[in-house]
Amino acid sequence: MQKTTLKVTSPAPRNVWESLSKTDPEALPYQSAAWFDCVCKIGNYENVSRLYSAPDGRQFLMPLVRRRGLPDILTSAASLPSGWGMGGLLASDPILKKDMDAIFADLLRLPFLRTSVRPNPRRGELWAASKPEGMIAVPRVAHVLDLEGGFGKVWSERFKRKTRTAVRKAERLGVVVERDTTGRLVPVFYELLLRSFDRWAKQQNEPRFLTHLRGQRRDPLHKFQALAEQLGDTCHIWVAWVNGQPAATILVLQGGNVNDSRGAIDKAIAARTGANELIQKLAIEDACHAGCNYYHMGESGTSTSLAHYKERFGSLSYAYAEYYSERFPITMIDAGLRKVVKKVINFKD
Repeated sequence: MQKTTLKVTSPAPRNVWESLSKTDPEALPYQSAAWFDCVCKIGNYENVSRLYSAPDGRQFLMPLVRRRGLPDILTSAASLPSGWGMGGLLASDPILKKDMDAIFADLLRLPFLRTSVRPNPRRGELWAASKPEGMIAVPRVAHVLDLEGGFGKVWSERFKRKTRTAVRKAERLGVVVERDTTGRLVPVFYELLLRSFDRWAKQQNEPRFLTHLRGQRRDPLHKFQALAEQLGDTCHIWVAWVNGQPAATILVLQGGNVNDSRGAIDKAIAARTGANELIQKLAIEDACHAGCNYYHMGESGTSTSLAHYKERFGSLSYAYAEYYSERFPITMIDAGLRKVVKKVINFKD
């Protein structure tokens, strides 16, 4: 197969970025220029995005950031960093294997200590088919719901009967759901997130302070306040109320497709009310009415219960990988250290 020679422009021009975000049917809100601005501003990253231009006029754009303050050889670049969702390629035209081969070759040449890419899960097979030697692939699993046919079809043909029953129960019990695009409900969302940290600490047999330390380092309150302010009506915070108390919440990013970015629940309040099912149902219905193609429900990892929950809404699992190019074995050392710590505290995934 003939190799593709790609011209690289970095940082990627804003007008091309916005154009590809609109024309790529698989484009995620995480890949938008607006989200990227938030990553750089809130996370203190620098824009090193890459626009790849093929001789035939086709273009592919890679959102990519690097940590500020250090020389390239001592810092990392990511598409996107941990806690900021998926990156990978935007493209208005089909991406061919020869294109991926050239892009992987470019990533391997970058001068950073470490370069990582977590692509759109629905393009996982495309990335896997071109993975070169020297690139580390870390397996991941995510769930995505196809919205084709509109909400009527999603409700009747993709939602499981148990899910529809739970939604009807929530409606019968008078569960109230609000959607906010102004940031007004950020404090409520964050309080439920902190309560979820407590529950996860118990489930994982992890010291509470450690769970909160990791969680709040990744997701501080000011991050969500800034996201709500910067993203406006593309950032939806949904809260379900049971008897006047917040029971469940999700943060949804909406564009041509949807990212269900964060979720939290107070099980003591939401138990047996269907609040969690109702809030997802309304967010999915809203995405259908907005003309979105896919509702990405996020990472599922190795959790069978989480996978089962997402599949009750009709989502499908996508096995894909996150890719690393390293000048020092950071991934191997990090995995080894995590394994030791988990063993010491008897951590339960």
